[in-house]
Amino acid sequence: MLEVTATATVDWRVLSAISPAPTVSFYFDGQPIQGCTQEILTSGTNANTAQCEFVLPTAEPYSLTAIVDPTQYFLTSTSPPNEDTPSLAYWLVGSDGSIYHFGRAPIYGSLAGQTLSAPIVGIAATPDDLGYWLVGSDGTVYSFGDALDAGSTRGTHLNAPIVGMAATPDGGGYWLVASDGGVFAFGDATFYGSTGGIRLNQPIVGMAVDPATGGYWLVASDGGIFSFNAPFYGSTGGVRLNQPIVGMAVDPATGGYWLVASDGGIFSFNASFFGSTGGVRLEKPIVGMGATPSGGGYWLVARDGGLFTFGDAEFHGSAGGQNLSNPVVGMYGG
Repeated sequence: MLEVTATATVDWRVLSAISPAPTVSFYFDGQPIQGCTQEILTSGTNANTAQCEFVLPTAEPYSLTAIVDPTQYFLTSTSPPNEDTPSLAYWLVGSDGSIYHFGRAPIYGSLAGQTLSAPIVGIAATPDDLGYWLVGSDGTVYSFGDALDAGSTRGTHLNAPIVGMAATPDGGGYWLVASDGGVFAFGDATFYGSTGGIRLNQPIVGMAVDPATGGYWLVASDGGIFSFNAPFYGSTGGVRLNQPIVGMAVDPATGGYWLVASDGGIFSFNASFFGSTGGVRLEKPIVGMGATPSGGGYWLVARDGGLFTFGDAEFHGSAGGQNLSNPVVGMYGG
């Protein structure tokens, strides 16, 4: 959630003729904002502004309207729509379920200090960024904020451990993926296939969802990509890598994807390349990445919580100097 201050500037005709004092009411996407109705215009030389402080409930483009009362004394005052997509920043998650939040990303809860049935291996956020899920290697799913508890594989015999998860575009469900490529769908997530019955050259290390089709990609540690109801843009399956692939992220601008290796090498497929740490000496290996909402950049996160930014990804802090008791295993940026 984002804290926003909106200011309405009003042109008047005959201010002295107005009684009672004129007011402004603010509306978010056509709905009145609680605590921001009948805001009195400020006094002073130019008594023509009113302000509203509120929490923006979405990271998507929005419509903000201010209406003056009484209207008959005022000229029309308009401004172009705000087309900016605010940056929420990012969450990092530790293997013990600790959450490290930076920028305007709030914390909705964590598992720090709790006894877990299995270590945490991944994080996924709801589409409105008002909640998130954590998943353990046994498939136990933990929901925080407005994240829906749609089920898990806890108590189910798995042929291989869970290594990641991804949410459906509407947040009504999610998929879990195991290292053998087995896929488990919950809520409104549709099962499109898996590699659970296929002999893989290398294990699956992560997955990502195609927002256009609702399908998904699985990525193996050699960079092999397996597409299910999602377009195939390429892979590093036949390329000799310096270090194994550890994760992937979708480019919101193009619908393509990036793969990231443990040395921070980035491989772009129908996605722009903004840089990497492939030639940098790292204290600890990279364990994951996240894309900015615009698709104009990305973050890489290391096992010690170190954070590396590229493109329009902003640095809001890291856990790199915190002497963590448990390693960071993933991140979500938005």
